[in-house]
Amino acid sequence: MKILFNEQEIEMPDEKKTVAQLLEEEIRKNDKIIACNSNNEIKTLNYIPKENDKITFVDVFSRDGRRTYIRGLLYIMCMAFKKCYPEVQLSINYQLTNAMYCEADNAKITKEMIENVSKQMQEIIDKNLSITKVEMSKQEAEKFYEKEKSLKGRLQLDNKQKDEVSLYFCEDYYNYFYGVMPISTGFIKVYDILLYNDGFLVRYPAKNASFTLEDGEASEKLVSTLDEYKDIHRILEVDTLCKLNNHIRNGNAAEFVMLAEALHEKKISDIADNIVRRKGVKVVLIAGPSSSGKTTFAKRLGIQLRLNGLKPVTISVDNYFVERKDTPLDENGKYDFECLEAIDLKLFNEHLTTLLNGGEILCPTFDFKEGTKKYNGETMKLEEDEILVIEGIHCLNDKLTQAIAKDKKYKVYISALTVLNIDYYNRISTTDSRLIRRIVRDNNFRGYSAIHTLQMWNSVNRGEELHIFPFQDEADSMFNTSLIYELCVLKKYAIPQLEKIDNSYVEYAEAKRLAEFLKYFEDIDDKYVPENSLLREFIGGSIFKE
Repeated sequence: MKILFNEQEIEMPDEKKTVAQLLEEEIRKNDKIIACNSNNEIKTLNYIPKENDKITFVDVFSRDGRRTYIRGLLYIMCMAFKKCYPEVQLSINYQLTNAMYCEADNAKITKEMIENVSKQMQEIIDKNLSITKVEMSKQEAEKFYEKEKSLKGRLQLDNKQKDEVSLYFCEDYYNYFYGVMPISTGFIKVYDILLYNDGFLVRYPAKNASFTLEDGEASEKLVSTLDEYKDIHRILEVDTLCKLNNHIRNGNAAEFVMLAEALHEKKISDIADNIVRRKGVKVVLIAGPSSSGKTTFAKRLGIQLRLNGLKPVTISVDNYFVERKDTPLDENGKYDFECLEAIDLKLFNEHLTTLLNGGEILCPTFDFKEGTKKYNGETMKLEEDEILVIEGIHCLNDKLTQAIAKDKKYKVYISALTVLNIDYYNRISTTDSRLIRRIVRDNNFRGYSAIHTLQMWNSVNRGEELHIFPFQDEADSMFNTSLIYELCVLKKYAIPQLEKIDNSYVEYAEAKRLAEFLKYFEDIDDKYVPENSLLREFIGGSIFKE
């Protein structure tokens, strides 16, 4: 049997060997290899290749390799906790800066506990214990769970698309993390674990070439926002997907849609009230990563401001690009439209100053085809009861509005900060939620296929990491645009698009991962989604028009 490894044809022996066994020497040379790719699908290094498989290695610097590393690290942490404190019920809550925040639901985490768990983790790693995936039929799994009285991986029983249930075993410990795992504990080399707030952080390397831990403080405002939503969902008993699915099966879908939407309305109203209380604010600046729902948020905030006696007037930063010939270039020699220097900051600030001083401006309209600003006679003047609302990726960066005094500005950071977890050990990625929103919106309103969205997603993330995330603590308010029920609605739009992507595309592994993930959610009919919902920005039917 022959396979292609790094485009080189190699012969396999007759007996079935794993990738780790076949390519042992290559793996030994590079200690950053953690998984493999077979025909554009991510596989464990214990994968047994088939005839004509195209095999490449996956290292910890890649997106999939990083995910595999983090899964392995969390698995070891949970295993160490089980050995040291078997009665403690852990929950892996959310991601902060290169770390996962965890808590114990039935115990107070102490410094001594962290020291003991850290020591146990290192012992597990030093032993280089095998992590083995075991698959059983759903009938076998039912008996297993009945005997073990455990929720680990139990959600798989509800997935109608799966005939089997998988668990990862290491010595006498078992758990399930949704995705490929390292084949042994020795692959995890760089980590830290430390006390934080009421729980602890499991730290892992930053996205850097040296694969080292980097110091970085978590945003207190972000943590506060996440904690608030987490606590609300725990009170409502929908902090895990298992619980949400049960509520939907019991006919409570409409109730949870209304609760989620009421929470949004309350928070938007609170932000509007805060703006009004800050006497003298004349400019509201809104920023957030892609698919956060900025358009709908800005319009719903505008309604709340009107109820407070302020009329919102919008001004688009997109009309203030510099002339095309003056646009900066990125490292690849292409126009960098996302950098701050791509904005005509001088003209933008002159216009803002004029408006705030009661003057009138001649509004530009940027012609993207010709790469120049044009003026068609449209003017703008700000009345006494009017307030400027500006939305854009640089809105939290004071350099964008450097001519405006801070006391006249109010900044809002918004993002879909997912607090719903699959179960106590598997969180739902905020980035995944936004990506699914984007896939649905691009297909519904922009004519883009899912493959197009996936191919540009890394570039989108890069822009966010450079221009949005570093400034999130500059915000006066943070608004979480996630809706506890949204993936139950988005799945019927996203799955058919994702399943069109076959393994001839590099993005096949990502498409398959997202599609399989969405299949765990019970359906909610979009007839329950209100016309003013932020979710309507992605699925259509919004009362707000562009």
